[in-house]
Amino acid sequence: MRLLLDAHALLWWLADDPSLGAAARALISDPGNEVFVSAATVWEISVKRSLGKLVAPDDLVDTLAAEGFAEAPILATDGDRAGRLDPHHRDPFDRMLVAQALRLDAAVVTRDSAFSAYGARVVGT
Repeated sequence: MRLLLDAHALLWWLADDPSLGAAARALISDPGNEVFVSAATVWEISVKRSLGKLVAPDDLVDTLAAEGFAEAPILATDGDRAGRLDPHHRDPFDRMLVAQALRLDAAVVTRDSAFSAYGARVVGT
């Protein structure tokens, strides 16, 4: 199974935060699953960290590599698709995750129920 981590799910995983539920944790840790982190998520975390809105590793990219997570780069087709999505969700980072999840055929690990409105598979946190 392919998984695409939303920002909060990624941060909870890295901090070993109990907010990340057992089912999501089991899927992320399963070596048979491919876990992706979007460039948009790294960007979102970096912006929010610089504004003092959250705590995240300073070496986030290296940390993701050490975890064995695959990078999900943003393609032009992702940008086009994200821009054309119905306005169920206004957050541009999350709209990008929807577009990437659909392209990658990945389930989004998130607590955000709005992803389902786009037909994206969701694994609740």
